[in-house]
Amino acid sequence: MSAPARPASLPRDDLFSSWADNRLSEPLQDHVDRLPPGWRALLDDALSSSSFAALQRFIEQRRAEGAVIYPASPFRALDLATPESTRVVILGQDPYHGPGQAQGLAFSVPEGFKRPPSLRNMFNEIAACFGGDPATFGNDLERWARQGVLLLNTSLTVEDGAPASHARQGWEAFTDAVIAAVAREPAPKVFMLWGAHAQAKQALLPPGGRHLVLTANHPSPLSARRPPVPFLGCGHFAQANRWLSEQGREPIAW
Repeated sequence: MSAPARPASLPRDDLFSSWADNRLSEPLQDHVDRLPPGWRALLDDALSSSSFAALQRFIEQRRAEGAVIYPASPFRALDLATPESTRVVILGQDPYHGPGQAQGLAFSVPEGFKRPPSLRNMFNEIAACFGGDPATFGNDLERWARQGVLLLNTSLTVEDGAPASHARQGWEAFTDAVIAAVAREPAPKVFMLWGAHAQAKQALLPPGGRHLVLTANHPSPLSARRPPVPFLGCGHFAQANRWLSEQGREPIAW
């Protein structure tokens, strides 16, 4: 069950401060240089590829042109969930494109910001699995990441007010490499693939059934209740914990 949320709104000065902190203010290479050694070893080919070099040039050009880019720490999901600690992978698509929202963790927003609809449905599903009042769950999912939940968007940066503005610029090749690297690691993991975009990544997973793959519609209100597999009622959070326990791995305190 999730930790209690902080108050529903922040003072205006605190919000402005979080907006400033939320912007990408350093060259992407600085963030690459700070990646944990475990990820650097697994992702060396992707980081030295021509597509990643092109991505870096694109981001630096947009920064030079004055674009406001989020989040401040594009690789935060990798900083918090190491290759060794990862037990569950949850895939998102694009960082939030509003001031202060994107944290480098898919679906997560800081405490004090309005809860996004997809996250609201995720918390409703957790409550259906384990009980509790979703209104008391905290919007910041760092607590999941520190338990080994890799909250990975397929694009890791975005521009203010422009969803998908950094899609097809090279991030997808990099995050595909992350997914494939995690899947190659021998420890059993759960992959939660919600919606067609995430489910397309199933091709990156090795055959043989050593990992548990859970698929359903995206938790967005547009699809959460629709067939073929509605997200609401899918039971993925409970299934993941049961399976992890069966594999001798610690379940997640959702």
